Amino acid sequence: MPVHLFWGDDSAALERAVGKLIDQVVDPTWSSINLSRLDGADSSQALQALEEARTPPFGGGDRLVLLQRSPFCNACPSDLADRFDNALDLIPDTSHLVLCNPAKPDGRLRTTKALQQRIKAKQAAEQSFQLPAIWDGAGQRQLVQRTASDLNLDLEPDAIDALIDTIGSDSARLSAELQKLALHAASCGSTRISADAVATMIDGQATNALQVGDALLEGQVGEAISCLDALIDAGEPALRIVATLTGQIRGWLWVSLMEQQGERDVAVIAKAAGIGNPKRIYVMRKQLQGRPPTRCLNLLGRLLEVEAALKRGAQPAAAFRDGLLGAGTAGEAQ
Repeated sequence: MPVHLFWGDDSAALERAVGKLIDQVVDPTWSSINLSRLDGADSSQALQALEEARTPPFGGGDRLVLLQRSPFCNACPSDLADRFDNALDLIPDTSHLVLCNPAKPDGRLRTTKALQQRIKAKQAAEQSFQLPAIWDGAGQRQLVQRTASDLNLDLEPDAIDALIDTIGSDSARLSAELQKLALHAASCGSTRISADAVATMIDGQATNALQVGDALLEGQVGEAISCLDALIDAGEPALRIVATLTGQIRGWLWVSLMEQQGERDVAVIAKAAGIGNPKRIYVMRKQLQGRPPTRCLNLLGRLLEVEAALKRGAQPAAAFRDGLLGAGTAGEAQ
């Protein structure tokens, strides 16, 4: 198919899919001529991608034009959209235009609609690569299984659970650790990766940002800071931790406020809180028992201080300590 639309925030899986497609269609002998990598954030490179995709390949194999951060399905200017519409019918069957973007395509755009029509007609292909929410256990399990399948690896069920506990939704780290585990299994003469191998080979504390939020809600600031140190040492971006905690605590705040107003319908609460799975509300209710909304408001204020400190250049560990000290007791008396 001449046009491939790849999108989603699972950059590691997306890159594997792109690499697999390149291996399938591009002759390595002619890759210097028939393989182009361009950046759609530059409109001139986006136009160049359209021009190159219309050019038949030279020598053996097909031509592949990879356009990262493609603008064609998200906030596409009208003049660029016109060029895109005109180019679609001119791409030969031996050329592949690969459009990559972390954001979901905007279905309101005519360029997206044109692509969707081609996808339905089997004239284009679409694949999504989305990371599961950090609390989505089933989604994380599917992520581990899908990544192992992409790497042709066999995991014991307990090993899947161990990887979820240790790595969570960090797709890039998951891929790297699985490759390391595969080498370890091969050196031991095994074809399967076990939970013991995960415990032996993967260094680091099994923690994630949601555990930090749980500890803060319980007033266990010391445990929260210990978890934060482990996350930071493992290379987790500090602002991403703040964003995850903010979303988690904002959800608690919505649930707490609506409970105070007498709302009992979990679907209504989930919609207001922006929570995709209404069943999650039952768990959140138990976590919030005996805790007033002021606890969540206090935590959100402290996270705002942490974010401000990080953006002013503070070291992550120091920013979290300075911002969260006192979070264990503040707001309880209100």
